Amino acid sequence: MGANGATAVDGAESHGTEPGEVEAGAESAFFAPYRQDRLPDQVYEQILLQLGAGRLGPGDRLPSETSLARAFGVSRPIVRTALARLRADGLISSRQGAGSFVARTLSPDFVAQAPSGSIAELLRCYEMRVALEGEAAFLAAERRNARDLAAIEEQAARLEREFDGPDSGAAADVAFHGAIATATQNHLFSRTMEMLRWPLRDGIATARRLAQKSAALRLPVVLEEHAAVLDAIRAGDGARAREAMRTHISRSRDRMLGFQL
Repeated sequence: MGANGATAVDGAESHGTEPGEVEAGAESAFFAPYRQDRLPDQVYEQILLQLGAGRLGPGDRLPSETSLARAFGVSRPIVRTALARLRADGLISSRQGAGSFVARTLSPDFVAQAPSGSIAELLRCYEMRVALEGEAAFLAAERRNARDLAAIEEQAARLEREFDGPDSGAAADVAFHGAIATATQNHLFSRTMEMLRWPLRDGIATARRLAQKSAALRLPVVLEEHAAVLDAIRAGDGARAREAMRTHISRSRDRMLGFQL
């Protein structure tokens, strides 16, 4: 790593090492090769783990696609897919003709506590939830009946009671989101939420553990975000419910990753 904090790896054709570059071949010590299924997710996850381990910091330049492909033992299209996902998640940025650079790093606590081997899937789950549950909140606000609203309110109250419990209210949180899915009057939303139940609960539990460890003052914010969703559904304001839910899930993801909000 050079004085400007940038790290780069040149392709195999390089015959020298410029200041701020890693020696040719050193990338295989920096990144461990993968030869399993779901290669883009695995490449994504290993680069992501470097962001949480302090191996890469904001402004650092990632090795070239060619160097990463050689280090992982995969094709360049697989590396390109992994980098595209990192860009979509706001973790790296690209500069025309200069390569990819670290935009944000992760909390070391996230790296330590996140489920090994399934980080990419966990983050993809959050990505899908933003779209799915945002629309579910919209429909719930438009279609809910008195029984639906009572069920959502019950789970919101349960979450507040159980927030300091052994699972930090994760089960109640899942039930709150499930009650909103039921209120859409579309059973496919409920079935999809049931399929996501365990990844969802893992993500919530991880986010809560990290919040408790690093910044306990974040915890009441979760209750405020849920209250905003509930208020919009109670008022029958679909657009506001959708936006409140999308904001809540996006912020939940960011809290899990250790981003400052």
